Amino acid sequence: MLKVSQIMRIDVYQPKRDGARDVSTLDVSDLAIVGCVHQVVFSPQGDRVEGFLVRRPDVAGMVRREDAFLARDSFDVCDAGLVASRGKESFDDAARERLGLDWDACILWTGMDAKTTDGKELGWVNDATFHPKSGRVQDFSVGDGSVAESLVGSVVIPADMLEGYRDGYMLVDPAAADLALDGGLAAVAGQRYAQAKAEGKQVAARVGKAAGSAVEKGSKRAARAVGKQLGKTRGMFGAFMDEYRKASK
Repeated sequence: MLKVSQIMRIDVYQPKRDGARDVSTLDVSDLAIVGCVHQVVFSPQGDRVEGFLVRRPDVAGMVRREDAFLARDSFDVCDAGLVASRGKESFDDAARERLGLDWDACILWTGMDAKTTDGKELGWVNDATFHPKSGRVQDFSVGDGSVAESLVGSVVIPADMLEGYRDGYMLVDPAAADLALDGGLAAVAGQRYAQAKAEGKQVAARVGKAAGSAVEKGSKRAARAVGKQLGKTRGMFGAFMDEYRKASK
């Protein structure tokens, strides 16, 4: 299984020449840059990854170009990054048509606020775990994006608790509000969420009110891309590549 966070900001390439050669063996000199992944596109039902939005380089460094859509069935991995494996059929309209996507109804979960169907706010979606071949989602991670998140961690919500999308929110089963936190220091220590969150804010305050505010707001701006309905290091990539190949077997 792979995580959305593993694929963000990975470079995407296409072969300079068409051919039957295994694209995973191509050297960077054989490849042309397309851009880098900056969002993951989910199905209208929200339970499957359909592909990735690729931010392309600006024209002459000034004119912004539209994102390219790379389908989930149209890439392999090599040392340089993701490599489109179906030529022009890997991207955009050809890819959407092949997958039978209702594009305007597809969803960008990353960064979207999440709440239960009975109205309890849970935070925002910061990650998801999915199968690299089928795209099927196993679970979503939801946190509050604050300075204290390193203390309290995120809530991991199984995909079968997903109820859908409405009015800018991911909707989940009310039982998700009772799920335990995962990955934070408070979870390991057994502290309550509210207590840990308050302590996290106190730590930020010790370095100065202005500085604490800047850290919290800055971390949110850097980490959060607003989710919506549509209408790296080399070491990090090496880990992703290993996980992709292992999960694809």
